[in-house]
Amino acid sequence: MTQTLTSTSAAPAATAAAAADPTAWWRHAVIYQIYPRSWADGDGDGIGDLPGVTARLGYLKDLGVDAVWFSPFYTSPQADAGYDVADYRDIDPLFGTLADADAMLATARELGLKVIVDLVPNHSSDEHVWFRAALAATPGSAERARYIFRDGSGDGGEVPPNNWRSVFGGRAWTRITEPDGTPGQWYLHLFDPKQPDFDWDNPQVREEFESVLRFWLDRGVDGFRVDVAHGLVKESGLPDWDEKQEILGGIGEVEASEHLSLDADERDGKPRPPMWDQDGVHEVYETWRTILDSYGKPDRILCAEAWVEPAERAARYVRPTEMNQAFNFDFLECPWKAARLVRVIDHSLAAAASVGAPSTWVLSNHDVVRHASRLGLTQDKRRPNGIGRDDVQPDRDLGLMRARAATTLMLALPGAAYVYQGEELGLPDSTDMPDEFRQDPTFARSQGTELGRDGCRVPMPWTRGAPSLGFGPSDSTWLPQPAAYGDYAVDQQVGREDSTLELYRTLLRVRREERLGEGSLRWLEEYAGQPDVVAFANERAGDAHIVVIANLGAAPLPLPAGASVVISSGALHDDGAVPTDTTVWVRLRSS
Repeated sequence: MTQTLTSTSAAPAATAAAAADPTAWWRHAVIYQIYPRSWADGDGDGIGDLPGVTARLGYLKDLGVDAVWFSPFYTSPQADAGYDVADYRDIDPLFGTLADADAMLATARELGLKVIVDLVPNHSSDEHVWFRAALAATPGSAERARYIFRDGSGDGGEVPPNNWRSVFGGRAWTRITEPDGTPGQWYLHLFDPKQPDFDWDNPQVREEFESVLRFWLDRGVDGFRVDVAHGLVKESGLPDWDEKQEILGGIGEVEASEHLSLDADERDGKPRPPMWDQDGVHEVYETWRTILDSYGKPDRILCAEAWVEPAERAARYVRPTEMNQAFNFDFLECPWKAARLVRVIDHSLAAAASVGAPSTWVLSNHDVVRHASRLGLTQDKRRPNGIGRDDVQPDRDLGLMRARAATTLMLALPGAAYVYQGEELGLPDSTDMPDEFRQDPTFARSQGTELGRDGCRVPMPWTRGAPSLGFGPSDSTWLPQPAAYGDYAVDQQVGREDSTLELYRTLLRVRREERLGEGSLRWLEEYAGQPDVVAFANERAGDAHIVVIANLGAAPLPLPAGASVVISSGALHDDGAVPTDTTVWVRLRSS
């Protein structure tokens, strides 16, 4: 049975706004995230490094991505896997040297891959030279003014300056011992105590990061992913925050959260948390955008990690004078339910279009349970912050089927997209990791009530049967690889038509050929009354050249009359119907 498709209707929220350069590379790019510790180990110490990355960059060229984003590789004591930076202008010896970084950049350039590096401006390491100077200085000094030091309350200053909680668990303040040995001031750390927050009201801090931007731009990077972009500026006076924050953020459901609200209606009319999404951050990014634009073409870009809602508020980060991209975390957090997906996609495109920006889609990253595992759990609960041996285990087959369908849906959407290393293999989280191997500070600071992010950070499997599954030349890996990872190894999937790797390669090739990232979305009227279907046309100049249909229901879904299948996330039924948890791209025969 087939369904006749007569027309499509434009979703008012999905009409793209005009932009100065609608074909700019970053508006439609697919960017691959490399977590350097876990992608490729060149020296056999069990930790990924830049020489290992450089040796395997050809894999990404063959995959078909446009750019690579690197999580931090700077000098760091690694208290939070490199997001505690001690020197923003050097490479940690774990990963190599500046010469290795230059070689990686040169190789990427030869392969036609752009390079985005992580920038961590909200906080430094407590081993940064500035923070060491602050500890050696006295209260009120210029050295302390670069960070947020405050006197405590109580008779002896023993009470923290306010009641803020750390995203990783526990209070967000740590008291120091003064140089004379007496109990002293407190410093703010919205994350780990080894990650003291900078004071962005201090001109020295702003000047330093402007210099850091130029340092890496001069070395040839194409842009920056900005960590905790919504957290740099705090409300004046650092007032207490008593409203319960239950909503998941970038780290998970812990005592405080980076994520502001589940629904826009919940936040309207209420005060914003004094540590997140303050208006003053936008002045910072306007200055940064001016610096990047001064380097000319091709555009150098900024991408915001900003856990901000509603979408209209998040869109302020990608106004024409600020950042180029902002991760669409509403899409990442959306359960596998058609009506919710339609609402999130529609709302996201409308908010982005209102400022002339693309939406930037993402399903997995180094901070969340991989979507091949997340979608194998019940979709009626919030995502967990890590899955352990004693937890309900994801349905691996169901999770992979839905993950393939979700990615096939995502890569057909207009705008840019990010892909997290290993998702092209269908990698699940490591859900049986013994607790003694866990290194995420969330696990320790929450006393084990939050397992944290280690499960999504396990080293990549490249070759089944090889030492460390081909991750490096030795058996050593900084986190243990699950036994099942051998089945997902690259060498087991290359050239196998039904593999997840080949699905990604095909999706990326057709997306590029059809210029889907540059298109616009029109919802299909014929499917509007079907609650378990997401169906739209990706158009350019009114030409519905690719129609996308995702069946999230239990019953098979007939294809439209005259449909020619381009790609399917899974096998279709013998009669051509779309099975449950399957997404197809089709072309329609001209009338």
